[in-house]
Amino acid sequence: MAEGWIDYWSNDFRPEKSGLWQQAISSQDIPLKVRGEKDDRAAQAPALLARMNELGMQAIVLPSAPIPELAPTNAYERFATPPEEVVRLAQAHPGRFAGMATIDPTLGQAGVENTGELLTKSGFIGLHLHTHSWDRPFDDRDYYPYYELAAEHDVPVIMQAGTSGGLMASECGQPIGIDRPALYFPKLRFVLSHTGWPWVDEAIAMAGKHANVFLGTAAYPPHHWSASLVDFIRRAGRGKVLLGTSFPVVGHRQALGRLEGLGLGEEAHTELLSGAARRVFRHWPGLPTPGSQEENFE
Repeated sequence: MAEGWIDYWSNDFRPEKSGLWQQAISSQDIPLKVRGEKDDRAAQAPALLARMNELGMQAIVLPSAPIPELAPTNAYERFATPPEEVVRLAQAHPGRFAGMATIDPTLGQAGVENTGELLTKSGFIGLHLHTHSWDRPFDDRDYYPYYELAAEHDVPVIMQAGTSGGLMASECGQPIGIDRPALYFPKLRFVLSHTGWPWVDEAIAMAGKHANVFLGTAAYPPHHWSASLVDFIRRAGRGKVLLGTSFPVVGHRQALGRLEGLGLGEEAHTELLSGAARRVFRHWPGLPTPGSQEENFE
């Protein structure tokens, strides 16, 4: 059992998005797979909730963005959950679904205002950065107004770090780019997602240096984690790494099944599944506290 696992990054999980994933993969000829197993693939909310209950999962966090006019078929926003769907899910299932408003640095002040408005809506608990869509390093000045917004609302910023999964430039995802923002905003929590691969050790160095920098595993199942990351989770980085999927790239059942073979130990296992996420998303209305009567999966 997952014992209250919070998946900090799941893309739109509805079956109607499956065709878009396959189209994006084939059109770019990229070595990416999505979950096709019957018990781990895309599903409507009632079926997904049943799966979460079966696995002992507490909650899923959904990157959210409106689809820009004339967006190409492989634009990231098409795979994110629409804001209105996040609000609906959060209101219908408190403590089970929440959203992160996606940063768009091309919109200037209007983008900051739009993002700030989303943070006032039900279920929005953080900001999300699809780094490679914008080809800007984490310390680019265009991001600082968004970091300031997140700091004002005391919500985290979760960003894709490492190489791009599609045909976009990867250099902007180097984890070292978070060094200056973490110094400038010492109370703002940052999560370097996707393990930072191939710069995993660089990502670990940033999380080890800064109390406000965390790592996330989305898009990489446990059997593909580097030995240094597993050791960090088990030892010095206990409580600094969040387990995520970037579903449907990694399935929830797949992630949990592969996790068991790492020998993390009970404390590190609990921190990876829920402890770190609860500290990162510390203002989540409706999320039960561990061990409370509210925290059940019936």
